[in-house]
Amino acid sequence: MQFDCDNGVMEIGGSAGVPPFSATVRVGQDARVIIGRNVSTTGTAGISATEGTTVRLGEDCMLAIGVQMRADDGHPIFDVNTGERVNISRDIIVGAHVWIGYNASILGGVSIGSGSVIGLGSVVTKDVPNNAVAAGNPARVVRTDVAWERPHLSLTKPYYKPDASTVTKSRWWARTGEEVTEPAESAVASANSSRWWRRR
Repeated sequence: MQFDCDNGVMEIGGSAGVPPFSATVRVGQDARVIIGRNVSTTGTAGISATEGTTVRLGEDCMLAIGVQMRADDGHPIFDVNTGERVNISRDIIVGAHVWIGYNASILGGVSIGSGSVIGLGSVVTKDVPNNAVAAGNPARVVRTDVAWERPHLSLTKPYYKPDASTVTKSRWWARTGEEVTEPAESAVASANSSRWWRRR
C-alpha cells in the first residue's frame, strides 16, 4: 500500500473462509480504496486511485491473477490546442460477488453490477449490469441472467458440475436488471470488521 499524498483512505473488510486478498495499492490525494469483506485474489492485483477518486469492491468478489483496477492513468494528458486535460480520473465501483478474470483491466468511470463475471484479458471501459458476463477488448456484455459460485472445478467435489444442483446457491442469483442488494446487517458487520488506514 502506498499513500502518495494527503487525506487518502483505504479500508479492507474482514475475511473468513476465502483465499487472502493481495494487492499493490496506490492511494493519491483525497482518494479512497474500499475493499469489502471476503474479497479474494489468486495473485497480487493492482489498484490505483488518485485525484479524489474512489475504487470500491463489494463483498465476496474474486480477482484472478493480473487484475488491474485503475481510476487514473498515472500521468496527465492534455489537448495541445486548449491545454485542457483529456484523461480525467474517475471512480470505479464494483458490486458484490463479482468475478474478475485473469489479466482483466477495469478502467476509470466504470460501474460493474453485483453477480457479474469479467472474462480473461478483458479491458472494461463501460458499465456492466448485474449478473452478466462481459468479455473482450473493449469488453462488451456477451451474456445476461447468469450466476457464478466459488467452488472450483477441480478442487471441490463433485468434479463435474453440469447444472446448479451440484452447488449451493448463494444469495446473488438474480436476473440482469433485478440486482440483489447487500442487507443492512451485512454492511454493518463489514464496517465493524474492517481495517482502516488514513494519511492526513
